Amino acid sequence: MTARVLVADDDNVVRSIIRAALEREGFNVSENDGSIDVEADLALKGADILVIGAGVARPSAIELCTRLRERPATASLPILILLDARLSEQRIGALSAGADDCMLLPLSPVELVVRIKNILRRLNPAVLQNLMRVGDLTLDIMSRRVHRQKREVKLGPTEFRLLEFLMRSPGRVYSRSELRASLWGDDASVDERAVDVHIGRLRKGISLGKSDKLIRTVRGSGYSLGDY
Repeated sequence: MTARVLVADDDNVVRSIIRAALEREGFNVSENDGSIDVEADLALKGADILVIGAGVARPSAIELCTRLRERPATASLPILILLDARLSEQRIGALSAGADDCMLLPLSPVELVVRIKNILRRLNPAVLQNLMRVGDLTLDIMSRRVHRQKREVKLGPTEFRLLEFLMRSPGRVYSRSELRASLWGDDASVDERAVDVHIGRLRKGISLGKSDKLIRTVRGSGYSLGDY
Protein backbone atom coordinates (compact mmCIF):
# COMPACT_ATOMS: atom_id res chain seq x y z
CA MET A 1 0.00 0.00 0.00
CA THR A 2 1.34 3.45 -0.89
CA ALA A 3 1.42 5.75 2.14
CA ARG A 4 -1.37 8.33 1.89
CA VAL A 5 -0.70 11.87 3.09
CA LEU A 6 -3.37 14.54 3.55
CA VAL A 7 -1.92 18.06 3.56
CA ALA A 8 -4.20 20.66 5.16
CA ASP A 9 -3.12 24.25 4.62
CA ASP A 10 -4.75 27.41 3.25
CA ASP A 11 -1.45 28.39 1.58
CA ASN A 12 -1.36 27.12 -2.02
CA VAL A 13 2.41 27.56 -2.31
CA VAL A 14 3.16 25.53 0.81
CA ARG A 15 0.83 22.75 -0.29
CA SER A 16 2.46 22.63 -3.74
CA ILE A 17 5.95 22.39 -2.24
CA ILE A 18 4.89 19.60 0.10
CA ARG A 19 3.08 17.71 -2.67
CA ALA A 20 6.09 17.86 -5.00
CA ALA A 21 8.51 16.68 -2.29
CA LEU A 22 6.31 13.79 -1.19
CA GLU A 23 5.30 12.61 -4.65
CA ARG A 24 8.98 12.40 -5.62
CA GLU A 25 9.27 9.86 -2.81
CA GLY A 26 6.26 7.88 -4.02
CA PHE A 27 3.66 9.09 -1.50
CA ASN A 28 0.02 9.43 -2.47
CA VAL A 29 -0.81 13.07 -1.65
CA SER A 30 -4.21 14.73 -1.18
CA GLU A 31 -4.73 18.41 -0.41
CA ASN A 32 -7.19 20.32 1.73
CA ASP A 33 -7.22 24.06 1.05
CA GLY A 34 -9.61 24.92 3.84
CA SER A 35 -12.73 24.87 1.68
CA ILE A 36 -13.86 21.58 3.20
CA ASP A 37 -13.80 20.39 6.80
CA VAL A 38 -10.62 18.37 7.45
CA GLU A 39 -12.45 15.82 9.57
CA ALA A 40 -14.94 15.21 6.76
CA ASP A 41 -12.06 15.02 4.28
CA LEU A 42 -10.33 12.37 6.36
CA ALA A 43 -13.53 10.35 6.60
CA LEU A 44 -13.97 10.56 2.82
CA LYS A 45 -10.41 9.98 1.58
CA GLY A 46 -8.61 8.37 4.49
CA ALA A 47 -4.96 9.04 5.25
CA ASP A 48 -1.96 7.35 6.84
CA ILE A 49 -0.62 10.67 8.10
CA LEU A 50 -1.94 14.23 8.28
CA VAL A 51 0.23 17.30 7.78
CA ILE A 52 -1.39 20.43 9.23
CA GLY A 53 0.14 23.65 7.92
CA ALA A 54 0.62 26.91 9.75
CA GLY A 55 -1.83 28.48 7.30
CA VAL A 56 -4.81 26.63 8.76
CA ALA A 57 -6.99 29.33 10.29
CA ARG A 58 -10.34 28.00 11.51
CA PRO A 59 -9.82 25.95 13.53
CA SER A 60 -6.13 26.53 14.20
CA ALA A 61 -3.66 23.69 13.72
CA ILE A 62 -3.54 23.02 17.46
CA GLU A 63 -7.33 23.17 17.84
CA LEU A 64 -7.76 20.81 14.89
CA CYS A 65 -5.24 18.38 16.34
CA THR A 66 -7.04 18.43 19.70
CA ARG A 67 -10.37 17.70 18.02
CA LEU A 68 -8.94 14.83 16.01
CA ARG A 69 -7.41 13.25 19.09
CA GLU A 70 -10.82 13.34 20.81
CA ARG A 71 -12.46 11.31 18.02
CA PRO A 72 -11.99 7.50 18.13
CA ALA A 73 -11.58 7.32 14.34
CA THR A 74 -8.58 9.69 14.37
CA ALA A 75 -7.26 9.28 17.91
CA SER A 76 -4.18 7.40 16.67
CA LEU A 77 -3.78 9.09 13.28
CA PRO A 78 -0.15 10.24 12.82
CA ILE A 79 -0.09 14.06 12.74
CA LEU A 80 2.72 16.48 11.89
CA ILE A 81 2.13 20.20 12.46
CA LEU A 82 3.96 23.05 10.71
CA LEU A 83 4.43 26.17 12.82
CA ASP A 84 5.45 29.71 11.99
CA ALA A 85 9.00 30.23 13.28
CA ARG A 86 7.79 33.44 14.97
CA LEU A 87 5.45 31.31 17.07
CA SER A 88 7.93 28.62 18.08
CA GLU A 89 6.58 28.69 21.63
CA GLN A 90 3.46 26.96 20.26
CA ARG A 91 5.49 23.80 19.73
CA ILE A 92 4.82 22.66 23.30
CA GLY A 93 1.11 23.33 22.80
CA ALA A 94 1.07 21.35 19.57
CA LEU A 95 2.81 18.37 21.15
CA SER A 96 0.49 18.60 24.17
CA ALA A 97 -2.49 18.55 21.78
CA GLY A 98 -1.28 15.20 20.48
CA ALA A 99 0.89 16.04 17.46
CA ASP A 100 3.49 13.36 16.78
CA ASP A 101 5.99 15.94 15.52
CA CYS A 102 6.33 19.64 14.70
CA MET A 103 8.40 21.61 12.20
CA LEU A 104 9.12 25.31 12.06
CA LEU A 105 8.81 27.33 8.85
CA PRO A 106 10.44 28.16 6.47
CA LEU A 107 9.84 24.68 5.18
CA SER A 108 12.67 22.29 4.33
CA PRO A 109 11.13 19.73 1.91
CA VAL A 110 13.95 17.24 2.51
CA GLU A 111 13.56 17.43 6.28
CA LEU A 112 9.79 17.13 5.97
CA VAL A 113 10.10 13.87 4.02
CA VAL A 114 12.54 12.48 6.59
CA ARG A 115 10.28 13.40 9.49
CA ILE A 116 7.20 11.89 7.84
CA LYS A 117 9.06 8.67 7.14
CA ASN A 118 10.33 8.55 10.71
CA ILE A 119 6.81 9.00 12.09
CA LEU A 120 5.45 6.24 9.86
CA ARG A 121 8.32 3.88 10.66
CA ARG A 122 7.50 4.32 14.32
CA LEU A 123 3.71 4.23 14.15
CA ASN A 124 2.71 2.44 10.93
CA PRO A 125 5.76 0.86 9.24
CA ALA A 126 3.68 -1.38 6.97
CA VAL A 127 2.78 1.54 4.67
CA LEU A 128 6.46 2.11 3.88
CA GLN A 129 7.66 -1.47 3.67
CA ASN A 130 5.64 -2.18 0.52
CA LEU A 131 6.85 0.84 -1.44
CA MET A 132 10.03 0.72 -3.51
CA ARG A 133 11.60 3.72 -5.25
CA VAL A 134 14.49 4.28 -7.66
CA GLY A 135 14.75 7.79 -9.09
CA ASP A 136 11.33 8.77 -10.45
CA LEU A 137 10.16 5.16 -10.56
CA THR A 138 8.00 3.71 -7.76
CA LEU A 139 6.67 0.19 -7.27
CA ASP A 140 3.96 -0.75 -4.79
CA ILE A 141 4.28 -4.43 -3.90
CA MET A 142 0.83 -4.76 -2.34
CA SER A 143 -1.24 -3.00 -5.00
CA ARG A 144 1.02 -4.32 -7.82
CA ARG A 145 1.19 -0.86 -9.37
CA VAL A 146 4.12 0.98 -10.90
CA HIS A 147 4.40 4.74 -11.48
CA ARG A 148 6.96 6.88 -13.24
CA GLN A 149 6.84 10.66 -13.36
CA LYS A 150 3.40 10.44 -11.69
CA ARG A 151 2.09 8.31 -14.59
CA GLU A 152 1.02 4.71 -14.06
CA VAL A 153 3.06 2.14 -15.97
CA LYS A 154 1.29 -0.98 -17.21
CA LEU A 155 3.45 -4.11 -16.94
CA GLY A 156 2.81 -7.80 -17.38
CA PRO A 157 3.29 -10.08 -14.34
CA THR A 158 6.73 -11.28 -15.45
CA GLU A 159 7.96 -7.76 -16.14
CA PHE A 160 6.60 -6.66 -12.74
CA ARG A 161 8.56 -9.42 -10.96
CA LEU A 162 11.66 -8.56 -12.96
CA LEU A 163 11.41 -4.88 -12.06
CA GLU A 164 10.83 -5.67 -8.38
CA PHE A 165 13.95 -7.86 -8.36
CA LEU A 166 16.09 -5.16 -10.01
CA MET A 167 14.78 -2.43 -7.70
CA ARG A 168 15.89 -4.31 -4.61
CA SER A 169 19.53 -3.58 -5.49
CA PRO A 170 19.72 -0.55 -7.81
CA GLY A 171 23.09 -0.19 -9.50
CA ARG A 172 23.99 -3.87 -9.14
CA VAL A 173 24.70 -5.78 -12.35
CA TYR A 174 22.83 -9.09 -12.67
CA SER A 175 23.78 -11.82 -15.11
CA ARG A 176 21.13 -13.37 -17.33
CA SER A 177 21.35 -16.59 -15.33
CA GLU A 178 20.65 -14.70 -12.09
CA LEU A 179 17.67 -12.93 -13.61
CA ARG A 180 16.35 -16.17 -15.07
CA ALA A 181 16.60 -17.83 -11.65
CA SER A 182 14.75 -14.91 -10.04
CA LEU A 183 11.86 -15.33 -12.50
CA TRP A 184 11.65 -19.06 -13.13
CA GLY A 185 13.72 -20.73 -10.42
CA ASP A 186 15.37 -23.97 -11.50
CA ASP A 187 13.27 -24.45 -14.63
CA ALA A 188 15.99 -25.45 -17.10
CA SER A 189 13.52 -25.40 -19.99
CA VAL A 190 13.60 -21.58 -20.01
CA ASP A 191 16.36 -20.22 -22.22
CA GLU A 192 18.40 -17.26 -20.97
CA ARG A 193 17.39 -15.41 -24.11
CA ALA A 194 13.90 -15.17 -22.59
CA VAL A 195 15.44 -12.71 -20.12
CA ASP A 196 16.38 -10.41 -23.00
CA VAL A 197 12.80 -10.51 -24.26
CA HIS A 198 11.35 -9.51 -20.90
CA ILE A 199 14.02 -6.86 -20.33
CA GLY A 200 13.00 -5.38 -23.68
CA ARG A 201 9.34 -5.34 -22.69
CA LEU A 202 10.17 -3.83 -19.31
CA ARG A 203 12.28 -1.11 -20.94
CA LYS A 204 9.46 -0.27 -23.30
CA GLY A 205 6.95 -0.12 -20.46
CA ILE A 206 8.88 2.18 -18.15
CA SER A 207 10.34 4.46 -20.83
CA LEU A 208 6.98 6.20 -21.41
CA GLY A 209 7.71 6.22 -25.13
CA LYS A 210 11.00 8.11 -24.81
CA SER A 211 14.67 7.24 -25.15
CA ASP A 212 15.65 5.89 -21.75
CA LYS A 213 18.73 4.49 -20.02
CA LEU A 214 17.24 3.52 -16.69
CA ILE A 215 18.03 -0.13 -17.42
CA ARG A 216 21.65 -0.53 -18.56
CA THR A 217 23.00 -3.38 -20.64
CA VAL A 218 26.48 -4.26 -19.39
CA ARG A 219 28.27 -6.06 -22.19
CA GLY A 220 29.42 -9.53 -21.18
CA SER A 221 27.82 -9.23 -17.74
CA GLY A 222 24.07 -8.63 -17.86
CA TYR A 223 21.72 -5.86 -16.82
CA SER A 224 21.49 -3.18 -14.16
CA LEU A 225 18.79 -0.78 -13.01
CA GLY A 226 20.22 2.74 -12.81
CA ASP A 227 20.89 4.03 -9.31
CA TYR A 228 20.80 7.73 -10.28
